Amino acid sequence: MKLKSMTLEEMDALFKELRQPAFRAKQVYTWLHKGVRSYEEMTNLPKDLRAVLEEKYPIYAPVAVRRQESRLDGTRKYLWQLEDGNCVETVLMRYHYGNSVCISSEVGCRMGCAFCASTLGGLVRKLEPHEMLDQVLFTQLDSGLPISHIVLMGIGEPLDNMENVLRFLELVNSKEGMNISLRHISLSTCGLVPKIDELAQKKLQLTLSVSLHAPNDEIRNTIMPVNKAYPVETLLEACRRYYQATSRRISFEYAMINGVNDAPEHAKELLRRLKGLPAHFNLIPLNHVEESPLKPSTKAAVARFQKILEDGGVTATVRRTLGGDIDASCGQLRRKHTKENQ
Repeated sequence: MKLKSMTLEEMDALFKELRQPAFRAKQVYTWLHKGVRSYEEMTNLPKDLRAVLEEKYPIYAPVAVRRQESRLDGTRKYLWQLEDGNCVETVLMRYHYGNSVCISSEVGCRMGCAFCASTLGGLVRKLEPHEMLDQVLFTQLDSGLPISHIVLMGIGEPLDNMENVLRFLELVNSKEGMNISLRHISLSTCGLVPKIDELAQKKLQLTLSVSLHAPNDEIRNTIMPVNKAYPVETLLEACRRYYQATSRRISFEYAMINGVNDAPEHAKELLRRLKGLPAHFNLIPLNHVEESPLKPSTKAAVARFQKILEDGGVTATVRRTLGGDIDASCGQLRRKHTKENQ
């Protein structure tokens, strides 16, 4: 395991094996979570210890191979190159309540959603905890902007990499590290029901965002292959169990796709299915993906859909489109970079 993927308790145990005093573990842990790129920067450590750590536990910092900043709203998109040469995307967004970063949890994705560029090419590998942490940390360092909120909604399905994601959450929430509150973290899933049930038992105070995108199996089967394993009603029952276990309201992501899922009857069907489940709907104007024939709904269709939901007692907001001029849609920049290098 990489040193930076270790919890402070694990690092304490390691430093005991290295016959080092207990306080050294905390020193190294703190340095790593400040984003140092080498042990030479750890000036309060003895030189011989730095040499041992460098030999046994080398540090690798991600490299920003591309940075793009929107002229429209200041959104920044990073393409980070990892130690093995693979690349992942991170998006920095500015809001009135603070700066939010959308991070990737995998290199590629195997979920196959028709409207997402991340899944084109399939899953390459899962990210390690420190690779997720580095996206937050080095985006903050590179931009000079303090990060207060995190969204696990970039490349990959977080619950398909659940063990590493849970460790990442522990690390980024650590008081000795970045100390970002779980209440400021949103985790998105396309609907892996067994993993939602497993997450519910953890009773974490994060926000669960479920990518629903359709009111019924007929539509969802055509755009989200995961629905064939976990149909809409099965998924919504898992959401009810999650709410009962955590008392945390579910946030539903709903990409508005012209002529597919944006008709008034679709909104009314959602109201019937969601009865009794506290929920918030995040309506997302679809981002265009070059390889996909799907098109975004009109503004009028989105407004009509929102009104039907709100009149039915369901809170619904339209996500502000950010970074439209910098390939900010998930997976686009990585795919463009891969094509150019090929």
